Amino acid sequence: METMQSSSYPKKKFLINVVTGNSGGGHIATSNAISSIIEQQLPCQTSITDVDILAKRLAEGQKTLDIYKLFGTSGDQVLNQIMQSGWTWIHHLTMPFNKLLIKLNYDAGVRIFEEQWREQQPDLVVSVVPLFNKMIWESLQKVKPGTPLVTVLIDFADFPSAYWIEPETGSYVVCGTQKAVEQARSLGVNEDLIVKTSGMVINPRFYEPIVSDRAQERQRLGLDPDCLTGLVLFGGNGSKAMLEIAKRLESFHQKLQLIFICGRNEELALALRESQSLQKRFVTTFTKDIPYYMHLSDFMIGKPGPGSISEALVMKLPVIVERSAATMPQEQYNTDWIQHQQVGLVIRSFRDIDRAVEQFLEPENFARYRANVAAVNNRAVFEIPDILQKILANNYKTTKTTVAEPLQQR
Repeated sequence: METMQSSSYPKKKFLINVVTGNSGGGHIATSNAISSIIEQQLPCQTSITDVDILAKRLAEGQKTLDIYKLFGTSGDQVLNQIMQSGWTWIHHLTMPFNKLLIKLNYDAGVRIFEEQWREQQPDLVVSVVPLFNKMIWESLQKVKPGTPLVTVLIDFADFPSAYWIEPETGSYVVCGTQKAVEQARSLGVNEDLIVKTSGMVINPRFYEPIVSDRAQERQRLGLDPDCLTGLVLFGGNGSKAMLEIAKRLESFHQKLQLIFICGRNEELALALRESQSLQKRFVTTFTKDIPYYMHLSDFMIGKPGPGSISEALVMKLPVIVERSAATMPQEQYNTDWIQHQQVGLVIRSFRDIDRAVEQFLEPENFARYRANVAAVNNRAVFEIPDILQKILANNYKTTKTTVAEPLQQR
């Protein structure tokens, strides 16, 4: 395949726009990872489009119907509050509501995306958001016909159906699991548009070697250098479930110590620091040093978010997650995947976390989980540049041929 440095390519930097959102930390984390690896490895520059900012701009101009505005909030703020409060069951109700709002505001959404593409003139658009991809595709083809759209699923599967995958568009669909590939095929996506990666895209920093001494770093945080260490992580907003986990795991006394990362939930961090504990623990709020804290840990407890699961597995940590009626719809398959791959334990409620950890840490079980985690080889973020380069190359050749054919007929 020709590279972008080939003389057949125009002497310019390609512009790749990454469409992201603020509903949960996974979209921002993935868009940052993709932007970082593109600019490291391709002769391209990137720009970011935030769908939540565009939605607010439309609402402020009173060009859309926004029920959330009546309550003095926005859709992304509601989702983040749901996760922080541990009321994730509400998401089963808000998801169909959000789909309806997008349908009602579709024409206005297409128009504002058109404005975005006219201003930026991207050579390729990468979307890491669900629900908006038909809107993004239609607006992009109106402004720059033939410009590729690449939808990168940040969930292990497309659930509910057509949440990520819009088969009536010509979008490429990048799938991190075989399940997502099968879903794309069943929805009728052209085989040439389905791209399988070795896993979910996470930040390249999780692959960088950490040379610091683990025992010394644990001591620096006030922890025992040799004690079994669990990392408790519930994304960028934390969760009140962490208080339940702390309470239940007190029964392990000095056999276990915990690192709690509370995200932007300062109130939760304060409650954990002030609660009585016989165990050693380290509590922190939002941090970009997740790889460091994973390096100090032996396993992870948290919600079944695709990003945190994938980061833990790259850092060789088995996981314990909950699947219940409160689990968000798009994360339910993640728990099936964990069980199928046997890289961790799925429990019905964190109220049973003490019994689950006891079972999880039985030497035979823990050894099996660790061996299965070690066998996972997710290099998706490093596969993205080659995927995008091929798409850009194919699109450039197609555009060049389309322009040249009429000229040859004259």
